[in-house]
Amino acid sequence: MRVSVNNSLLNHKVSCRSIQSLGFKEDLSQFDPVQVKLLDEMCIAVDENDNVIGPRSKKDCHLMENIKKGLLHRAFSVFLFNTKGELLIQRRSDAKITFPGYYTNTCCSHPLYLASELEEIKALGVKRAAQRRLGIELGIDPDTVRAEDFLYMTRILYTAPSDKKWGEQEIDYVLIIQKDVDINPNPNEVKECVYVGRHDLKGFLDRVKDKGYKVTPWFQLIAEAFLPKYWDNLDKLKPLRDHKTIHTL
Repeated sequence: MRVSVNNSLLNHKVSCRSIQSLGFKEDLSQFDPVQVKLLDEMCIAVDENDNVIGPRSKKDCHLMENIKKGLLHRAFSVFLFNTKGELLIQRRSDAKITFPGYYTNTCCSHPLYLASELEEIKALGVKRAAQRRLGIELGIDPDTVRAEDFLYMTRILYTAPSDKKWGEQEIDYVLIIQKDVDINPNPNEVKECVYVGRHDLKGFLDRVKDKGYKVTPWFQLIAEAFLPKYWDNLDKLKPLRDHKTIHTL
């Protein structure tokens, strides 16, 4: 499918004027300056069928007031397994504006409104974004993890507040890759990393919650709805792909 971009927003339920006016009111002085700068990145606004509408700033996409008006953007969640079949889990940095300090899957982020990351054939744009963010967050050399190495499994649509002001409303591409990699986490993005085995995940997450820590809602949703079947079939995942359905969770 070729990308068709509608920059007008005439058919979208969120007006450009209301989004921009909200953005100018926000006091961001309490947040990490590196993370604040990233709020200027342009995400890909989409409709409920994942059709591209146009660019929207990361800040606009994550303000709950805009989310409540229907603003939806494209995202991805990477699940990286080593050759032992263990899943790499990260804990998000406390500097993050949304879901700081939460445990989550290997990498979760957004493709940008760039020609290379808008490419929809074989979800190459999303895969390129995943390759880029693995380098930024975990220091994984992009030459060792190619865009073509990711297996695009399915999409989910979910909404989740981080607090009263910030949150997520995404069409999230679930990407799987199995490869042994060297990591060098960026402390501004990632607080810690750990590999977890197939039968240890539930116990690990239970212990995390018992200690008062939190798990990102998208990770919890995917872990419950899809991850067990994917994990049990790492060597034969292609038949499990579903590119037609956007699962509302």
